[in-house]
Amino acid sequence: MITDLHRGAAFLLYQTTLLFGILAMPIALFARRLGLTLPVRSLIESAERTYERADGHRGHR
Repeated sequence: MITDLHRGAAFLLYQTTLLFGILAMPIALFARRLGLTLPVRSLIESAERTYERADGHRGHR
C-alpha cells in the first residue's frame, strides 16, 4: 500500500511538473530573448526519473 501511495505521489508530481512546464513556456521564451534560461527541462527530467523509479518497484511487492 505504501508503494502504491509512493507511486501515485510520484505520478502526481510528474504530471504537475509537466503542467508547470507547459504553462511556463511563454515565460521561458521571453526569458530566452533576454539571454536567460529557466531550468524547466531539468525539473521535468528529474520528476520523470522519480516516477520511473517508483513505477519500476511495482513488480517488487
